[in-house]
Amino acid sequence: MVKPPTVEDVALAAGVSRQTVSNVLNAPSVVKTSTRERVEQAIAELGYRRSAAARQLRTRRSSTIGIHLDPYAGGISGVVLDRFVHALTERAGDRGMRIQLYAARSPTEEIGRMGELVDGGEIDAVVITGTFHGDPRTDWLVDRGVPFVSFGRPWGEDDVADPAHLWVDVDGAAGTAAATRHAQSTAGSRIAFLGWPSGSGTGDDRERGWRNEMDARGDDAPRLTSDENVGHARSVVAAALASSHPRLDAIVCASDSLAIGAHLAATAAGRADLPVFGFDNTPAIEALGLSSVEQLPEKVAAGVLELMGPTGRSVDPRIPVAGTAHVLVEPRLVVR
Repeated sequence: MVKPPTVEDVALAAGVSRQTVSNVLNAPSVVKTSTRERVEQAIAELGYRRSAAARQLRTRRSSTIGIHLDPYAGGISGVVLDRFVHALTERAGDRGMRIQLYAARSPTEEIGRMGELVDGGEIDAVVITGTFHGDPRTDWLVDRGVPFVSFGRPWGEDDVADPAHLWVDVDGAAGTAAATRHAQSTAGSRIAFLGWPSGSGTGDDRERGWRNEMDARGDDAPRLTSDENVGHARSVVAAALASSHPRLDAIVCASDSLAIGAHLAATAAGRADLPVFGFDNTPAIEALGLSSVEQLPEKVAAGVLELMGPTGRSVDPRIPVAGTAHVLVEPRLVVR
């Protein structure tokens, strides 16, 4: 892939020094008209990004943060990342910074795109999302010395006392714990949990909140498992409702997609009033009038920028040491 043109490329094409290019971008009045026009023509012909150029020449930085744009895959819960990217872009703009979106279909492809953007001087730092156990992106970023913050914890043995890198996450356990406590106080003691197969850091964290509340009161109810699919969730819950004795009082779910499947199954079984709690508080769950845990992605975006450095244009991330390397956002239970 052809790298974007540099200041040196502009200077060479125009037959001037690098300093002259800097003067044209920052103080054009001090440059002779014919020289200025020659430099401007070189900038236009090479496709050099003039708006970023002035800032790079002054600070040696682009004041730009790169973030991966997930491929569109339909579904219900993707709106959370959409809100996060929008909030990050808006808040970065308030600080005089920019967001550079890039697309990739796999972690390996994303590493390639990050490398191109870093080597081309287009971004100073990266925000990655959807972290997982053994994530190769974080290792690559650490090895390359690229400043970054993840939306999602490192999933190490102790991400707080021994953080592998800077991270912001939503306290999933706190969210499902709040939903479980509400269900226990309003519906009864048989509160089931519908989650993804074990092994997902995010899913296991959300299950932990439900389990802690159930164990604290000595309550018992099944842990149901489904893929992130409305139809599969509906089938799983339909089977549970048909065989559950005593019957379930409520269901806490790991996502809104699972909650919608559970609600459809309950309605088909003649239990449309069965309390079902989702996680993400998407427009779809709101339209059905179901309760859900809202992740507050706007607070996540604010946390990311806080870790990126003090207010201002420059990227100056904190050193990842215990106590200051993370921001854990407590979600909000929305009861309907």
